[in-house]
Amino acid sequence: MNRSTWKNVSSELLENRWGLAALILLIVLILGAIFAFVSPNDPNEMNVLERLKAPGAGHWFGTDEYGRDYLARALYGGRISLLVGFSSMLVATLIGVTVGVVSGYFGGWVDSILMRLLDVVMSIPSFLILLLLSVFLKPSVGNIILIIALLMWMNISRVVRAETMTIKEREFVLYAKSSGQSTFGIIRRHILPGLVPVIIVGATNSIASAIMMESSLSFLGFGVQPPNATWGSMLNSAQGSMAQAPYLAVFPGLLILLTVLSFNVLGDILRVGFEPKLIKR
Repeated sequence: MNRSTWKNVSSELLENRWGLAALILLIVLILGAIFAFVSPNDPNEMNVLERLKAPGAGHWFGTDEYGRDYLARALYGGRISLLVGFSSMLVATLIGVTVGVVSGYFGGWVDSILMRLLDVVMSIPSFLILLLLSVFLKPSVGNIILIIALLMWMNISRVVRAETMTIKEREFVLYAKSSGQSTFGIIRRHILPGLVPVIIVGATNSIASAIMMESSLSFLGFGVQPPNATWGSMLNSAQGSMAQAPYLAVFPGLLILLTVLSFNVLGDILRVGFEPKLIKR
């Protein structure tokens, strides 16, 4: 990508108040998760005497049914939720880009086999696969990342395949082929650089989807197991205390909503920045 492309992205971001707000919010959430250890309260320390204590000076987010500080649990839970989101995105992007580039560049029977395989996987309800895999695999952060990644690579693969088919017909790629450059060298030097905008936009949207999937799994009890918390598991635990302490559902639900919304906003801004024709004049 050249400087003008990044200039389009930065100008679009600076001109969009919602984009700046989303970026700042994500930075705050990520920093909060990274520096969760600064919190003076242990997220797993129980204190029955302070159970279901409303938000206040001592506990900004209140306490849960076991008297645990809810802010500390939200910070540490955000660490796992964001880790799952970013890691799943990286694995899904790696698989999707590899399959998409191979399928789009080689075409023919390779493309047919890979695309039919992709169609079969996409025809099965994702949430059904998610539940089945989570039942047979031991609940852990690594397994959750793998499960979610295996359900997200298809969309990235389709987009990358289509873009690869366009790029491989351009003059500089045809010249590289005729000059005897190796297939791997052509893909590395000419195809992949042209795919960077598509990959970045797709990856941004994948993070939001991964966080939603992890939250759904944890909400149903198939995610990270207690006493560790994620935003989804906090929502699940809040069901039994909704009447007494509705804030137990409000805080994790709000964090999930704001995080997913922020990634979606940034994804739209990146898409417009990488495609100048979409920028409003």
